[in-house]
Amino acid sequence: MTNQTAVNGGNGAKPHFVLVPFLEQGHIIPMVDMAHVLAGRGAHVSFLTTRLNALRIKLIIERAEESRLPIEFVALCFPCAEVGLPEGTENADALPSYDHLDTFLRACAMLREPLTSHLRRHHLPPSCVISDAFYTWTGDMARELGVPRLVFNGYGCFTLLARYILHRENVYEQGIDESQMLDLPGFPHRLQISKAQVPGNFMGPRLQRFRCEVMEEESRADGVVVNTFDDIEAPYVESYQKAMGKRVWTIGPLLRLCGGDATHMAARGNKAAIDGNECIRWLDSMKPSSVIYVSFGSLVSSTLQQIIEIGMGLETWGRPFIWVIRPGKQAAEVERWLSEEFEEMVRSRGLVIRGWAPQMVILSHPAVGGFVTHCGWNSILEGMSAGLPMVTWPNFGDQFLNQKLVVQVLRIGVAVGAENSDVLVKREEVEKAVSELMGGGEEGEARRKRSRELKDSAKRAAERGGSSHDNIGMLIQQIQGSSIDGCAM
Repeated sequence: MTNQTAVNGGNGAKPHFVLVPFLEQGHIIPMVDMAHVLAGRGAHVSFLTTRLNALRIKLIIERAEESRLPIEFVALCFPCAEVGLPEGTENADALPSYDHLDTFLRACAMLREPLTSHLRRHHLPPSCVISDAFYTWTGDMARELGVPRLVFNGYGCFTLLARYILHRENVYEQGIDESQMLDLPGFPHRLQISKAQVPGNFMGPRLQRFRCEVMEEESRADGVVVNTFDDIEAPYVESYQKAMGKRVWTIGPLLRLCGGDATHMAARGNKAAIDGNECIRWLDSMKPSSVIYVSFGSLVSSTLQQIIEIGMGLETWGRPFIWVIRPGKQAAEVERWLSEEFEEMVRSRGLVIRGWAPQMVILSHPAVGGFVTHCGWNSILEGMSAGLPMVTWPNFGDQFLNQKLVVQVLRIGVAVGAENSDVLVKREEVEKAVSELMGGGEEGEARRKRSRELKDSAKRAAERGGSSHDNIGMLIQQIQGSSIDGCAM
């Protein structure tokens, strides 16, 4: 599996990549895949984690050790008590509320000293730091260590470019109505978004300052690594690279490049709330392309009222579904409604999963024909890699922009109609969107055809000679030569 040609150019020393993900599953998962891609091409990888986060990916760690991949998971002690967080709050999805995000970020920044000390003692000096954009402190750490820092955001280039323009145009500070539509000057085509849908619109003086710090440190980085591929985002990659004035490395979909099997895919997130084999047995009993999969990621917690509307929309639709629920603060009420009312109604055709699901295992099954998603970038890439059309239901962050890419540009999605996170989507709207996505007709068939073509494009990008496969090799070679080549492609 090791590509010695990629790693043994230049001075012959093995490059040592330090991966520093933001401690939230949607950020950790693609970096776990990135670690496997780099290690599979012969680089050494140090992957920052904490003790409880390491337990979440225990199977991944064990498999890396068994296969002797050169990945070292550095499990540091997370300083909950020092900043006043409840013990065990080592992942953003464990925060009591997002009001504590600032405190959580301060705790993450306190990992700098122990990580730097570990790297200074390491037998193999670090060659490059690839770190989450939220971790502005890693820029100073990389400069202290005398190595380049590449920034990783977890977004696609469509969103990264829009975010850059919004920051440049000072949209965040403009006193305009949240629903007012904004035009983005300099975007490759006309793009409008409301202020309420702007990504990274952190509220409160401290988090607004933090957003500016993130953008400033990004401008100082030696390059940008993006989990995407050129076939779907070439105009946005080119424009973003020109705007940033530095190299943008497209190395996705990472889940394809890492070549993980079903076990790897199931283990790379949190521990699943259901046995993967049980899911497969249930799906095996269904007809091809008949099942819709409904999931809103690790951070979206719907209200009881919204959950009831989703459930009744699926019940009215009348066909098979798998529905992943993260009940949040109303867990007891949600459970009562599920167990006493809903599950009996749909017993023969509905599978409800409470908590984490083996998502890629489910999406890849031939019985699944569509995906209702919150439009997180990881989920978009997973749906695309499985060749599935999507019902788009964004909530926050980059999700509204991702919806525009999926629905308006790639034309593989149907929008459920949620214009902001406060909208209650009624059961009739849920049923209509799912019926449109899964139904026949010329438009539906064209959408499914485009989805299958994008699956093939994603596969080609990850294969030898594909754009992302080659970019990984060039990235390793460039780090091997201890230089980052500005904005040259």
